[in-house]
Amino acid sequence: MADKGVGSRLSAFFLLVLLVISIGMIQLELAEARTCKTPSGKFKGVCASSNNCKNVCQTEGFPSGSCDFHVANRKCYCSKPCP
Repeated sequence: MADKGVGSRLSAFFLLVLLVISIGMIQLELAEARTCKTPSGKFKGVCASSNNCKNVCQTEGFPSGSCDFHVANRKCYCSKPCP
């Protein structure tokens, strides 16, 4: 009979741990901000270097930028946190 009490406590403990972990994961998902991307208005040509793209995007007032595929070639997309 004593073993049943220990088993119940152990099961309850594991359920509590799982609950705490899942709440932490939900909070992490909520904390991540979405990123909005916009094609660069100043970048010319095929985007081969994300560093160059990032530098051009910063002159346009964006904190970051990267080369992404668009149809058949790579274009420079500027990014910022979504409002």
